[in-house]
Amino acid sequence: MTLPVRAAPDIDRSALMHTYPEPPRTFVRGRGTLLWDTEGNRYLDFLGGLAVVSLGHAHPVVAEAIAEQAATLVHVSNLFGNTVGPEVAATLDRLIGGGERAGGQVFFGNSGAEANECAIKLARRFAGPGRHVVLSATDSFHGRTLATLHATGQPAKHLPFAPMPTGFEHVPYDDLDVLDAAMDPTRVAAVLLEPIQGESGVLMPSSDYLAGVRELCNDRGILLMLDEVQTGLGRTGRWFAHHHTGVSPDVVTMAKALGNGFPIGACWARAEVAAAFGPGDHGSTFGGQPLAAAAARATLAVMEAIDAPALAAAAGSRLRAGLVRLPGVVSVRGAGLLLGAALDGDRAPAVVTAALDRGLVVNAPRPDTVRLAPPLTVSDDEIDEALAILGTALTAVGAGPARDAEAP
Repeated sequence: MTLPVRAAPDIDRSALMHTYPEPPRTFVRGRGTLLWDTEGNRYLDFLGGLAVVSLGHAHPVVAEAIAEQAATLVHVSNLFGNTVGPEVAATLDRLIGGGERAGGQVFFGNSGAEANECAIKLARRFAGPGRHVVLSATDSFHGRTLATLHATGQPAKHLPFAPMPTGFEHVPYDDLDVLDAAMDPTRVAAVLLEPIQGESGVLMPSSDYLAGVRELCNDRGILLMLDEVQTGLGRTGRWFAHHHTGVSPDVVTMAKALGNGFPIGACWARAEVAAAFGPGDHGSTFGGQPLAAAAARATLAVMEAIDAPALAAAAGSRLRAGLVRLPGVVSVRGAGLLLGAALDGDRAPAVVTAALDRGLVVNAPRPDTVRLAPPLTVSDDEIDEALAILGTALTAVGAGPARDAEAP
């Protein structure tokens, strides 16, 4: 059923820069997997604020932690210590280590782009003068600062801001031979990769790709840096996507789910690599402040208490099994609750609009793919309802017949 069309309230957006399209809806309230717009219409959020609200909207434990910290101590600057940030850093180091402290160290920023900026600067500092090139993959996404934008392997996004910073080169994703040829140890400081390319359509590499990259990096003394901004913290069914492969990276960046919506990013590095930074080499006014760290501490505590990766794995299996049977879906890519439903034509934007009109929030990272990244706490009933809505939306835009085949 299509939601009733009512006149939107008069919201003056004229003072906002036009860096985003005009929003099709304005949301005013959320709870768990649910959102409500300005007209009171209810939606299932199967995008999760772009894989951010992994515990769902307005999680009571996180909300209480933010409120309590806001009434206690919000900010003191990094000229002084606070008690919360170090605790979050230790927790992240333990999660990176699969339950035991990995022995690394963490820098806090405010976003995934800042976490990747930290990684890029750290790679240059560690490698030393002359070895400053960072290799990343075509179709990757690492942020929108000038440096992380050039690390992003999408030339169309570079053109309006040329000239771009030097020191970034791109190679095809999941191609070890081309990467091997590009890894000149006299110039290259690091390889920066996403374990799954989320913004380019939830693209998965071959099962042995990251292991092969790790071996090449070892052979040449080049850092392996993994951008887990979207895939980290339980989203794929493990604490970090690289845990599926057994590969140990030198640097891991994260953000999105870390504060369940509160802005915070982190760059973890092996202690030997982290030691390349000294006081004054890098910083962030708000990075690791008590308020953001309190949100992260509460988020991580809840994630561990509910075993968020296990929830993502189970819910992802149910969602995947339903998606492959929907009309027009030819395959499903991804892991856990980061899934891309590949369609049999370039109808994804129309499907997304039709789904939104019926009360389901998803998006189209590419013309033939619908991305789904609901909260890890999503229920079976919510998954079934979302599948029913998406099936109706697919039919409405002329998708093919339903299939019985399993996803590849």
